[in-house]
Amino acid sequence: MRLRVVFFKTRSDKEPVREWLKSLPMESKKTIGQDVKTVQFGWPLGMPLVRKLETNLWEVRSALPKQIARIIFTVDDGLMVLLLGFVKKSQKTPPTDIKLARERLAQLRGNK
Repeated sequence: MRLRVVFFKTRSDKEPVREWLKSLPMESKKTIGQDVKTVQFGWPLGMPLVRKLETNLWEVRSALPKQIARIIFTVDDGLMVLLLGFVKKSQKTPPTDIKLARERLAQLRGNK
């Protein structure tokens, strides 16, 4: 199944994941883009590239030079929505990042 990939948009029409990606070096953008594309064309996937965080939330796990990046996303009716992107600084995904992804998911679904 091929997913259609879109960026989450805030109420003010900002796309935080797109803005985050633009701030990264070209090599990192290419790696993350390739990983997202692999998920897009290979869904459903599991480890090591994709890890389920909780109901309706997964993360794309990208290994970059000297760091690790994550994109938290949801899938709904053939649509992959990129909710949050960040560079990991610790072993566990920070609870604040998961909370923000949950809030964006709720906003996306009209629950907030």
